[in-house]
Amino acid sequence: MSEAGAAAVLTLNAGSSSVKWALFRIGAVPVRTAAGQIERIGLPDGIVTVTDVATGQRERRTVPVTSHAASLRLLIDQLAQSGKGLSVQAIGHRVVHGGSRYADPQVISTEVMDELRRLSPYDPEHLPAELTFIEAFGIEYPQVPQVACFDTGFHQHLPPVARLLALPRRYEKLGIRRYGFHGLSYAFLMEELERVAGRDAACGKVILAHLGNGASLAAVRDGVSIDTSMGFTPASGLPMSTRSGDLDPGLVSYLVRTEGMTAEQFHHMVNAQSGLLGLSEISPDLRDLLAQEGRDARAAEAVALFCYQGKKWIGAYAAALGGVEQLVFSGGIGEHSPIVRARMCEGLDFLGLHLDPNLNEANAAVISSPASRVTVRVIRTDEESQIAQSVCRLLALTAGR
Repeated sequence: MSEAGAAAVLTLNAGSSSVKWALFRIGAVPVRTAAGQIERIGLPDGIVTVTDVATGQRERRTVPVTSHAASLRLLIDQLAQSGKGLSVQAIGHRVVHGGSRYADPQVISTEVMDELRRLSPYDPEHLPAELTFIEAFGIEYPQVPQVACFDTGFHQHLPPVARLLALPRRYEKLGIRRYGFHGLSYAFLMEELERVAGRDAACGKVILAHLGNGASLAAVRDGVSIDTSMGFTPASGLPMSTRSGDLDPGLVSYLVRTEGMTAEQFHHMVNAQSGLLGLSEISPDLRDLLAQEGRDARAAEAVALFCYQGKKWIGAYAAALGGVEQLVFSGGIGEHSPIVRARMCEGLDFLGLHLDPNLNEANAAVISSPASRVTVRVIRTDEESQIAQSVCRLLALTAGR
């Protein structure tokens, strides 16, 4: 990447099998100039996508990406092309888990890295990959500050009734509690809600539904998260693409006794073999299941369970909030699936919630009917933009620096 040129922030969002990146030109508001992602890491048919935001040109190709280490070389090559004319001043990373110690963005130091390594057992699906990218970019750009932005940060003020797990108290002292995730998405959605609907709406009784490969809901009052469906790990809450969601903990001992299942095998099952994939035995992709639900009972049941659980969480959070004034759908499913939104809202008339079928089908910004007491919105989330803004605020970056 060019050593001279317009100042920019690079954002990285590394997952267990993918990595997304974006370049933002620094200004009063960071402006995205390029973006890309590498998907299906560890498989022979990895997908590499690069988008030039200015021209809208999108390049997509299939290449083997055997590991996160292999994806790093691809990513650095992509940045060398997309970052011409830009000088990276900072790198922001989405870090899924900050534990009890980190909520606000942190400049990455030896101390921070040591703590994140200690936290790796909290989230072995994400933290090791995120640490790999932080270390690699520290070598590639040794003079560029890196910043960790934590997905747990948005939920840092959960009240005790929502934060505590009903386990012996000694485990709370070890950091075992409900943390919640998707915080970067939720922080962006709340800022966007205030922008489009005003401060009163954002400070009211809000339910946010981030529905994608990972899915969760959050109850927000006065702009603060008071509850969220994910807990100590991102595997809890709703059933997701391959994650189980909430389970009876008695299953662990039962499967140990009857199948000799190990902790590692159980972890792999509930994170990679369950959810929509496990129920349907067809696909983890909701679009595939919707296409087949009319002729395959397994697909139909998986879709029904996902929508039913979403409806339950909406109802639960309406109770926790003492009502609901704004319901926001986001994430890949929440933004693009009118069927799922309709099914999750079906039967919630008692809350004064009514969708407009035509607006919902059109993926409009507001999909509730004029008679609805609850305003139901569709807002596109943007975690990378949230990371870029957080980095600029923390480092006080301005145009030309």
